[in-house]
Amino acid sequence: MNLLLTVLTPFAGALIPPFMAGRGRHFAAWSAGAVAALALLWLLPLLPAVFAGETQVLTLPWLPDYGLDLAFRLDGLAMLFALLILCIGLLIILYAAYYLPRDDGLGRFYFFLLLFMGAMLGIVLAENLLVMLVFWELTSLSSFLLIAYKHHYSDSRQAARMALAVTGGGGLALLGGILLLGHIAGSFNLSVILAAGDLIKAHPLYLPMLVLVLLGVFTKSAQFPFHFWLPGAMAAPTPVSAYLHSATMVKAGVFLLARLFPALSGTEPWFYLVVGAGAVTVVFAAYGALFKHDFKGLLAYSTVSHLGLITLLFGLGTPAAAVAGVFHIINHATFKASLFMAAGIIDHECGTRDMRRINGLIRYMPWTGALATVAAASMAGVPFFNGFLSKEMFFAETLHPTVLGDWNWILPMAATLAGILSVAYSVRFIHDVFFNTGEPMDLGRTPHEPPRWMRIPVEILVAICLLVGVLPAFTVAPLLAVAAAGTLQGPLPEYSLAIWHGFNAPLLMSFVALAGGVFVYSQRRRLFAWHDRFLPEISGKGVFEALYHGLLCVSRGITARVDNGSLQRYAAWLIGFTVLLGAYGYLSGPSVPFTGSRELLSLDGVSAAATLALVIAALVTTFMHRHRLLAIVVLSVVGLVVALAFVRLSAPDLALTQLSVEVVTIVLMLLALFYLPQFAPVESTSARRVRDAGLAVVAGLGASAITWSLITRPFETLSGFYLRESVPGGGGSNVVNVILVDFRGFDTMGEITVLAMAALGIHSLIDGLRLRLPQRDMFGRPWAPGAHPTFLVAITKPLLPLSLMVAIYILLRGHNLPGGGFIAGLVAGVALILQYMASGIDWTAARMRINYHAVFATGLSFSALTGVGAWFFDRPFLTSTYGHMHWPLVGEFELASAMVFDLGVFLTVVGAVLLILAELGKLSGHASAPEPASATLAAATGGTR
Repeated sequence: MNLLLTVLTPFAGALIPPFMAGRGRHFAAWSAGAVAALALLWLLPLLPAVFAGETQVLTLPWLPDYGLDLAFRLDGLAMLFALLILCIGLLIILYAAYYLPRDDGLGRFYFFLLLFMGAMLGIVLAENLLVMLVFWELTSLSSFLLIAYKHHYSDSRQAARMALAVTGGGGLALLGGILLLGHIAGSFNLSVILAAGDLIKAHPLYLPMLVLVLLGVFTKSAQFPFHFWLPGAMAAPTPVSAYLHSATMVKAGVFLLARLFPALSGTEPWFYLVVGAGAVTVVFAAYGALFKHDFKGLLAYSTVSHLGLITLLFGLGTPAAAVAGVFHIINHATFKASLFMAAGIIDHECGTRDMRRINGLIRYMPWTGALATVAAASMAGVPFFNGFLSKEMFFAETLHPTVLGDWNWILPMAATLAGILSVAYSVRFIHDVFFNTGEPMDLGRTPHEPPRWMRIPVEILVAICLLVGVLPAFTVAPLLAVAAAGTLQGPLPEYSLAIWHGFNAPLLMSFVALAGGVFVYSQRRRLFAWHDRFLPEISGKGVFEALYHGLLCVSRGITARVDNGSLQRYAAWLIGFTVLLGAYGYLSGPSVPFTGSRELLSLDGVSAAATLALVIAALVTTFMHRHRLLAIVVLSVVGLVVALAFVRLSAPDLALTQLSVEVVTIVLMLLALFYLPQFAPVESTSARRVRDAGLAVVAGLGASAITWSLITRPFETLSGFYLRESVPGGGGSNVVNVILVDFRGFDTMGEITVLAMAALGIHSLIDGLRLRLPQRDMFGRPWAPGAHPTFLVAITKPLLPLSLMVAIYILLRGHNLPGGGFIAGLVAGVALILQYMASGIDWTAARMRINYHAVFATGLSFSALTGVGAWFFDRPFLTSTYGHMHWPLVGEFELASAMVFDLGVFLTVVGAVLLILAELGKLSGHASAPEPASATLAAATGGTR
């Protein structure tokens, strides 16, 4: 269970920092750090087994019929990323406490950060790819919140929107690719997929699946042409950039490349797509980084370039290239996170990120300058730093023969060019900020070293850059070996982490890169002039915003034509489309006779009379709908006849439910009708009435035809299964209730959640609404002075305890006899709402102090906890159990866990119904001054208020 706890701890602990922020920002920081440390502690006991070569898999059945299990996997690759996420996350938590403004309580920031941390852990530890997709989308949503943390700035909002659009669109493509991959492999579990590489690559759907998966990878890891969202995301606070855009989120794409490497790599489509995207990105982004005056923008483009380098390595498809890719993931996370934090320190102390205004900063911040220099040297690939080792491996892998044939020279050329540019922008960052001649210009403040604890995270990461660069065999070698083995799912190739391999081609490429980079930087003025003259910058952000606003204008035009506020038009579109869809399905299918051979039941006089009453009531409701009170009264006849039909067909549960719903909805409509004119105005033209009548006739005939075809043919249903398994499987003889709370409890859980959401929506719409109370009836006569009829007041008080007792009785008997939580909730809701109607809002609220939000929240919690409880017994979500108990005097009786779930349904229904109806009743308490009698009379007769 440690894997599950590692993932869930950040989500559960995300609520703690906002609570602790009220006591001070340091309390918020310490609590966030404690949550991340606890997640790390859950993980640590599992590491020795992983270093020993074991792969640990935890599987909790969830929806096995759909291939969806709550499964997690810890091998070398997952361990590496989990350690990066948690360890660098702890450093970011410490750094952010000193970086963010003093008036920021940090509660909201750490809440978002921990949500993101949990989502990233879910991605890297997921065994089931469908589970991984859920966490994949959670990273997009939580990163959106983090990028838009300074939401009062338009740049932050636009950058967050752009990042969400690009990565979210890629996530949709990835969803399609994963579904195809699971279809090809026959499972969504990595244990099966990674072992089925030959089957996957030989399948006809391999290419479309690969393209969709790579779209998700390229958008997440900012590969060309989807790179533009990452530099735009630099509008986020620097701790966000240091965490999301160097060490974690942008690594999710390359993580997926590494994770699926054994199953998808080694084909020409893989090579051309992955290597092509990586090669273009590594050179293009390195070139872009050189010409950025904002040092955070420079680091953003350098991040894109290094992600392209990693992508290119995995695209080569060889085991040695995969090892180099994993190694550079480790090195890039350390030097780039430290560089971003150093950049944040500079921005924090100088108040600007423009390198043209910052000069000679080494005199003011010598220790920060030294740290930044070491990290930048590692990024440039200078010997004796960790970046040099992985970049040499990169150079070596590009020299190996590939499918390019005579064009094999392209990859070494691109690698060397990217290395030259990498050195050039690294030198520019260090020289222009720290060692350029002159004094800082127009800073408005005197720079100085940051607080000691703000610098410690940078020092730790820079120390790692140095130690790995000088002593790789004693520092990173074991971690690299186990992570590479987890990537390859097989034996490791020969590779060496030695600093010196003799004079060879990779070393020559490194020297060319170093010398060429320094030379390019020395010619920067000419290059800048040439760039500004011949290569005007095309802003990816500008292109995106132009496309976004264009799409917005088109959608507004379409919406204006379709969504004009007319409910009749919406209904016409819906019914018309349904009719066309049904007609297409019937006409395109095989020809079948209209009437089947099944013998129908005989029609008795009572059923005929009830059917006639139903038809007449429906027709009267339709033709008399402008007389609102009469229409509601006649409409209630329709509901009553339907309830009687359920009784006639031996469905007492449905009859009780229909009757209870009918009472609640009639009360709801009567409360709403109190604020509406008694007569509805004529709104439909003759043409519209003809259209509506035609649609009604066609739809009615279609529904009748479908019904007739079904009832005249023999058919098999699942009823036999439920009738057989209701008692032995669910422990209840009321099949309907057992289906709701046991066999299809997941559906019921969704339904009560929707009910609670609807109640919250209605509450938001009505809360604070101001309406004028009508003071006269339709004939101009004033309302009677007695607000509450004496008879109704007298009768509702003794009825309340009786009704609540009936509701509890229906709830408790529901598992074996007609009843259940939903019906009991409606009965209790009607009993309580009658108190409002009889005695008024103030009188009832003074005696019944109930927080309806808490009531249905408690109900949802009961239902959810009942489902989660099954996990502790290694059973699927919402699996119920039952047993028989014997108490003295009481005797033997049955207890079922589904009763707790049914109690949750009861509380949710009661809370939601009361919240909706009470909000409608409160409108009278919020009413403004009485309107004039003339206005009331005009409203009653259909005029304008």
